[in-house]
Amino acid sequence: MGRAGITRSGWLGKLLAVLIVVLVVAPVLLLLIFRFVPVPGTPQMMWSLAQGKGAHYRWSDDIPSFLGRAVIGSEDQNFCNHGGFDWKSIDQAMAAHDRHPAKRLRGASTISQQTARTLFLVPVRSWVRKGVEAYLTVLLEALWPKKRILEAYLNLVDWGHGNFGADAAAQAYFGIDASHLSRTQAARLAAILPDPGKWNAAKPGPYVMSRTQVLIDRGGDVARDNLDFCVK
Repeated sequence: MGRAGITRSGWLGKLLAVLIVVLVVAPVLLLLIFRFVPVPGTPQMMWSLAQGKGAHYRWSDDIPSFLGRAVIGSEDQNFCNHGGFDWKSIDQAMAAHDRHPAKRLRGASTISQQTARTLFLVPVRSWVRKGVEAYLTVLLEALWPKKRILEAYLNLVDWGHGNFGADAAAQAYFGIDASHLSRTQAARLAAILPDPGKWNAAKPGPYVMSRTQVLIDRGGDVARDNLDFCVK
């Protein structure tokens, strides 16, 4: 083998080693650590800071269960039964897009996918990011119990205007800790999650008001039908 071949082999070996560390070792190690300790921050928080929106965040171990039920009812009713991906919802979203291709493809991301995305990725849409997100979701589901996935989601998700997690959102919108949220306030927070930059939980418009009542009812359905069995 000539010197050029040896140099090329060495370069490819180093690249492979870097990829293994970035795509396997680092995510697995971080997931094992954050399974037990609060997450100190996320790339999305740093992105928000860079954009001048701020990043208000404090991990809470006292998020009321009815907020989790409202979010499951709103975002991912099959959360306890899927392995990270809700294929039925994905098929429905693709079918809707086929019928109306001019419309933006509606989201079918599960709570697990959103948690993996929040933990590791910046909010830039691309097919490459979707592929990495899918890979990270598989790791997340393999290494974390569902209860931890939901707990991390509620503590890290973007609730708009630089507020990340339920505690920061409760403080910003209602002036209270997350542990003191009422069912109505929790349902309002769940209602604005699809577009927290547009909707306001403290001063809800007609849509958020009607959606709030729907999610109060859905939270009750989640409890009644034991759809949150995996996080109890």
